Amino acid sequence: MIHDVQAVAAEVIRKTGKDKPADAALREVLKQIKDLAPFDATEIAKTVFLYYRWHVWLREERGVDNKMRLAIRLNQRFQANNASIPLAELRAKAVPAWTAAEMDITDEWLLSLQREPKLWLRAKRGTAESLARTLFAAEVSPLLPEAILYRGEEDLFKTPEFHAGEFEIQDIASQVVGRQCDPKPGETWWDTCAGEGGKTLHLSDLMQNKGMLWASDRAEWRLTKLKRRAGRAKVFNYRAAHWDGGAKLPTKTKFDGVLVDAPCSGIGTWQRNPQARWTTEPNDVRELAAIQKKLLTHAAPSVKPGGKLIFSVCTLTRAETTEVAEDFNAKFAAEFEPMELPAIVPGGQPTAATRTIWPQDLDGNGMFIASWRRKS
Repeated sequence: MIHDVQAVAAEVIRKTGKDKPADAALREVLKQIKDLAPFDATEIAKTVFLYYRWHVWLREERGVDNKMRLAIRLNQRFQANNASIPLAELRAKAVPAWTAAEMDITDEWLLSLQREPKLWLRAKRGTAESLARTLFAAEVSPLLPEAILYRGEEDLFKTPEFHAGEFEIQDIASQVVGRQCDPKPGETWWDTCAGEGGKTLHLSDLMQNKGMLWASDRAEWRLTKLKRRAGRAKVFNYRAAHWDGGAKLPTKTKFDGVLVDAPCSGIGTWQRNPQARWTTEPNDVRELAAIQKKLLTHAAPSVKPGGKLIFSVCTLTRAETTEVAEDFNAKFAAEFEPMELPAIVPGGQPTAATRTIWPQDLDGNGMFIASWRRKS
């Protein structure tokens, strides 16, 4: 059965609001359509997200349908020629005004926000080239050996390769975090805010499934999803445990490495999740920065002498990135020292102890990473 893509997209938009994000409304509506082709589902999602990408330009139009048609026209014009939208317009309309006080805003970043996001996969070690050939419309990144850029239309969740655990859908910037951790086979690591386990699975692969990984989260349902993902990916060297971020830790183990991939405002994902531009508020940034500092403070004692502490967030505000790192440096100078991050490119030179990845740098999400070593 052929579905009217714009009509379904309009239904999703009408269900979206402050309390129901666009991706949740999208899942709810698509779940009710039993005979929806994968291509139509992809087009519906693209239409919903471009609506919010051009949100401010649509304010003078009446009705969701008219707004959506204008968003499609604006998007087509911009994708054909980025210069068709003046930079002054982008500065005034692409992001909320409060962001100027919280972070550095560049023309390159604003342009990247209005482009279609790329879909990245992470192959298991040593299999990316063969997997890219199997999937077609896929190419291996020249920067990360396991990162694959996928340009096809196939429903990847239905492919035999996905069910065999040969790849995960994981943004390239998220993959950089695992590479910056640089865990070794046989080491003991703790992924403190594991969520559904994307970085946990990557750490395990880098460790060749050897050693021990602890994965914790404050939400039990996320750890349940991690268990399913780990089973499919054949990851066996991990242990899941609930942790609410407080001073009481899930284990007394001392680790070779601790990753604090902390909850954040998600500004680095605004290209992929444009509705969040209009629901995120300055107060969110302040509250999350306080949580990030608390998580680092509570997790730090679990790092053994000589071990690593890695902090990462997919946001770009100063309060949640450099200021968190500076706060930790001030509080823990006697115990931890900033540690150079390994090069992103294999064979490259290490860099400073903090790294900011902008969306335009890798055609992925924005990410901030900081690294310390516990003094012996």
